[in-house]
Amino acid sequence: MNTPVNRQRAPQRACVVHVELPSALKPQSHGVVNRRTTELQLEEAVNLADALALEVLHSEGITLSRVNPRTLIGSGRVEMLAATIADLQVDVVIVNTRLTPTQQRNLELDLKTKVIDRTGLILEIFGDRARTHAGRLQVELAALTYQQSRLVRTWTHLERQRGGLGKTGGPGERQIELDRRMIRTRIKAIKDELAEVEKTRALHRKARTKAGLPSVALVGYTNAGKSTMFNALVGDASIAQDMLFATLDPLMRKMTLPNGREIILSDTVGFISDLPHELVEAFHATLEEVSLADLLIHVHDGSSDDAPEQDRDVKGVLKSLGADKIPVIDVCNKMDLMENNLSLVQGLECSALTGKGVPEVLAAIEEHFAAGEAEYIFTIPAADGKRIAWLHAHGDVTDMQLEETNYIVKVRLSEEDANIFRQLMAR
Repeated sequence: MNTPVNRQRAPQRACVVHVELPSALKPQSHGVVNRRTTELQLEEAVNLADALALEVLHSEGITLSRVNPRTLIGSGRVEMLAATIADLQVDVVIVNTRLTPTQQRNLELDLKTKVIDRTGLILEIFGDRARTHAGRLQVELAALTYQQSRLVRTWTHLERQRGGLGKTGGPGERQIELDRRMIRTRIKAIKDELAEVEKTRALHRKARTKAGLPSVALVGYTNAGKSTMFNALVGDASIAQDMLFATLDPLMRKMTLPNGREIILSDTVGFISDLPHELVEAFHATLEEVSLADLLIHVHDGSSDDAPEQDRDVKGVLKSLGADKIPVIDVCNKMDLMENNLSLVQGLECSALTGKGVPEVLAAIEEHFAAGEAEYIFTIPAADGKRIAWLHAHGDVTDMQLEETNYIVKVRLSEEDANIFRQLMAR
């Protein structure tokens, strides 16, 4: 199996290379072709390396007119890169595209150092960020799925054979076959554990549904400021760093909007271009929270020149999750960093860091849930605080007058919640 980047000796010296493939060979991520400039993609790759606390000593972009099947890039560029690596004493080379197992192995032989591709790098970061048991299981599943096809380049003793049954031993099993069987066994065990995790999540989800609280999920490109926005909306103190994938495990909080309505707000892992399909599959249970939300808050990095492409990437992932039909409120974050308050994407202008524009985001959430509601009038005993609290939590109470021993309550509710409340009153 791939040896993970050693984070015990910090920092390791790294070289980052972005390879711009010919247009016909550019990979698609969830149906979206990456149209970023070489400079932007190289910058993102360097930021990914920084997220692993690697010391990037050299970075460069290489545009290919044709692909070398052996090493992806041409032999001349490999020689130049090898000289740079030897001069800088680089420990690891990061190639910002997906390499075949053979290309990765050949590059390691030619460059005489460890090589990891974009998928391997993102897997390393996710492994470094996972904190919960479920998160670690999901990362391990993704890593094992990725490694399955790479055993052919990992082991140097593949021709060894273990003896079979009987005196002569027989051909036995090759080591690679044993390793593949071990990986398949571990993958099955992880999937079984994740199935139990999903059962628990389903029970929690059922309890939230029974409580009748709407679900709002924050989505966006990694480092768009989702966690900072989460903090600003709920007043929480979750992780919020200027770093790619600073938050990996999902966060969920019940919060009260200014009009008294309660919602469940969730913050999930950020999306990224060319997101490895192994991660999408492994994190299906986590990302399912997005697909089941009643409303999405798409947080954009308004200060980024790459904002339009990031928007396309996020929409591509949402479509692959079946979440592209869910109502969306676009929020243009990091307004404090925008030049002349101009952004390349449209949305509510906001700075989650300073708090400017956050009340407008809360108001937009309120307006969304109020749009499909009508005004109802209920007569409730003054001593029945439980039902009065229910109305405040599930609707917008516009007026409440005390008449003798009863409250006359005017409240805006959805038809579904109004029927539920009538059933509560009948008990």
